[in-house]
Amino acid sequence: MNPTDLRYHVEHEWVRVSGNQATLGISHFAQDALGDIVFVDVPKVGATVTANQQIGEVESTKTTSTIYTPISGKILSVNPELKEHPEVVNRDPYGKGWMVVVEMSDPAQVNGLMTAAQYEAFLASQKH
Repeated sequence: MNPTDLRYHVEHEWVRVSGNQATLGISHFAQDALGDIVFVDVPKVGATVTANQQIGEVESTKTTSTIYTPISGKILSVNPELKEHPEVVNRDPYGKGWMVVVEMSDPAQVNGLMTAAQYEAFLASQKH
């Protein structure tokens, strides 16, 4: 079950909104599909990002996957824990495994993202 206080992107990123800031990470589904995560590459603080833009990569023992931002804005902070301990994304994708905080330039973009129920339905529709 995915947390209901988050919004979800079709590329399996999640967004937690607090005022005009949004914390981003990858979903449990994404980290589970990747397997053991060994490296996380995220943008530098101060970088300007645009919705649906590639902002980094997650490398696992199986593959490399692109991280996209579901929203536009400026990177306010990055998770310092991920440099030394990328596996925290596997253990706690919705908590300590967060990746970046973005100051949103258009908070209304969040309304275009999926709710937890919509994301669950999306995941179910992907299983053929």
